[in-house]
Amino acid sequence: MASNITKLKAVDSLKQVKPVNRTKTKSAIASPVSSTQRIVASITTAISERRLRPGTKLSEQTIADLFKVSRTLVRQALNQLSRDQLVVLEPSRGAFVAMPSAQESREVFDMRRVLESDLTRKLCPIITHAQIAELRAHLRAEKETLAHPNVAGRTHILGDFHVVLAMMLGNTVLTKMLSELLTRSSLIALMYQSTLSATESQEEHVAIVDAFEARDVKTAVRLTLKHLDHLEATLRLDPFAPDLSQVLRV
Repeated sequence: MASNITKLKAVDSLKQVKPVNRTKTKSAIASPVSSTQRIVASITTAISERRLRPGTKLSEQTIADLFKVSRTLVRQALNQLSRDQLVVLEPSRGAFVAMPSAQESREVFDMRRVLESDLTRKLCPIITHAQIAELRAHLRAEKETLAHPNVAGRTHILGDFHVVLAMMLGNTVLTKMLSELLTRSSLIALMYQSTLSATESQEEHVAIVDAFEARDVKTAVRLTLKHLDHLEATLRLDPFAPDLSQVLRV
């Protein structure tokens, strides 16, 4: 019964994701690459917005039916997601949303510190007034989103803040790497029950933008690292082993 409920939730999560461009041209419908990437994008978005939970089984046939494609194309998409470490493929069992280990979670945050501190160090001295205005607009959008009970929307826009900074630097490789790490961070937050409130995260974003506007590189880097430290510290990566005599009632 529980597994059936999990499958239904997975189907609902995928159904909620709509392709960005819904114009159906003959070439787009016929392109296997287009169909494969559509599936990859939909599953990645569902994971990053925390609508697909770690360990959820991804049925090839269900996905094929949803996207009206062959199971071969679904398999290609799942293989790509496996290479991106968002999906685990198990022989004779199928595909599952990845369940990052505590060690992998620490490594993800270590890599984010390296990338985002360097990004901040390079962008802060050269950021333009127009880019500051764009960041302020993003902060306003964050605050507006936080006023509504939309967990997926909150998760997406708060994570997108970091990607926007990478895009401003104009480094496409860095932007792609950071996007992938942020998606894995969403899985980690679900796995290890992050207690950081969206409001706290948004307030830390405001402080970072203030430092950018002041062209204060040292403060901007310090606040960026503090923000990432705070994110990691709220994860339960070292759960204590319970005392059975205390938790079991005999």
